[in-house]
Amino acid sequence: MKSIHAHISRRVGIVSFYTFFSRILGLLRDGVLAWAFGATRMADTFYVAFRIPNLLRRLVAEGALTVAFVPVYTEYLKKSRQEAKDAVSVIFTYLSMFLALMVVLGIIFAPWLVKLIALGFTAEPDKFKLTVYLTRLMFPYIFLISLVALAMGVLNSLKRFAAPAASPIFLNIGIIIGAVFLKVFFDIPTVGLAIGVLIGGAMQLALQIPFLIKEGMMPKICFNRRHPALKNLMLLMVPSAFGAAVYQVNVLIVTLLASFLPEGSVSYLWYADRVSEFPLGIFAISVATAALPSLSEHAAEKDMEALKETMNFSLRLAFLIAIPAAVGLFILSGLSVSVLFERGEFSATTAVATAGALAIFSLKIPFVSGVRNIVPGFFALRDAKTPVYVAALAVIVNGIVALALMKSMLHLGLAAALVVSSAVNFFVLLYLFRRKVGPIGFRRLFSSIVRTSLASAAMGLCIVLIKKYVNIGEMVSLWERGGMLVFLLLVGVAVFIGITRVINPEEYRALAGMAMRRRKS
Repeated sequence: MKSIHAHISRRVGIVSFYTFFSRILGLLRDGVLAWAFGATRMADTFYVAFRIPNLLRRLVAEGALTVAFVPVYTEYLKKSRQEAKDAVSVIFTYLSMFLALMVVLGIIFAPWLVKLIALGFTAEPDKFKLTVYLTRLMFPYIFLISLVALAMGVLNSLKRFAAPAASPIFLNIGIIIGAVFLKVFFDIPTVGLAIGVLIGGAMQLALQIPFLIKEGMMPKICFNRRHPALKNLMLLMVPSAFGAAVYQVNVLIVTLLASFLPEGSVSYLWYADRVSEFPLGIFAISVATAALPSLSEHAAEKDMEALKETMNFSLRLAFLIAIPAAVGLFILSGLSVSVLFERGEFSATTAVATAGALAIFSLKIPFVSGVRNIVPGFFALRDAKTPVYVAALAVIVNGIVALALMKSMLHLGLAAALVVSSAVNFFVLLYLFRRKVGPIGFRRLFSSIVRTSLASAAMGLCIVLIKKYVNIGEMVSLWERGGMLVFLLLVGVAVFIGITRVINPEEYRALAGMAMRRRKS
């Protein structure tokens, strides 16, 4: 098992290495958007319009296709590479047809989709009309990114993680191009952003093609609808489209409710969610991505002990970063938002509102990390029903809590609802996974979480003490505030790693190993 853990750690190092640059560029992108559009009406229309293809990306592409495809593809890969290529070709053919139909229907029914996600916009006809227009412009992105997800599933199954992990970098580049350069060519600046999204999607897809050719897995047109891979994929993909993307469904509900709140509420939650996704993308999702091929192999070989050990290791690895990230982000939410966004159209008042949402969102990081690592375990076992049932429960909880809190807490109540529903989703999934496969080493997992929490608490206390004796409010320039943020982060990381090395040596070795592999990648 140590060799399997080493392979997973290596993959996590590679994925997180590229994801780190993607997220840094993503923060730069959000900073550019904040500078150019702030939390204005125009910004709200773009963020709502982008929510729709972005949600479908999670439902159809990353949330369902990749997770469902890898276990199916792994079985054919174990037979022969030719059978695996045949399976990819037939799936590619029918997926492309389905996606083309989805894009056409999405463009036609865009007004109803916008009403579904932001009904409150209908009170302002011009705002609603612009949102519909932007939605129609960006809908082809779902076609591009879903084919990217298929390519990612192929390459990840072949233990090739670099190109898929680097893919999101190009979406960020496309949006930055739209925000800085393309917007000047249109009377409505956000149209440039929409075009930038499409450019980014095209570059993402183009990046995967040379690697597919190198592996001999470039798909061809194949209309063999009786190929069993097609049926097997659909049996997993249809239910997983909801189960694996429950967090995005909850975000959809929150966006819908936020459209009834004061202007800017959608943008506050958007910016806060983007920052909270930073640690999730760099590490939690990287762990899940790296572990899925191994989980699928264990399930195909019916080696349940290896599957349980891999799941235990991936959860410990995910929490090793998720817990200190949550603590640090909670304490530094105000300074982080100020440094990242407070300039141009993004005012101090907007920064305070966004920081409040970010502080609450930080609490969901460990739970979302856990969910994103448990769900692939169910799909590896060909169980798509359980995540769906639990997801439905989480959505109901999210809706109830959001409605209960939004009147008194406004957008902060909606953020809190996401935290509660994420916690419910994680704990129920963990309980049901244990019932399904048997003990997964809970004592070892709990011990690791406690040790990580102690190290995180010490880290947080150190940051709080430094903040107490440094008057950050008097720091006016971006360089001063940015320098202080970097200093506090470095101190926090040093304290956490130092304490972890003493009280949690096994996890420290995994962390050190990933850092070494990340540099080698």
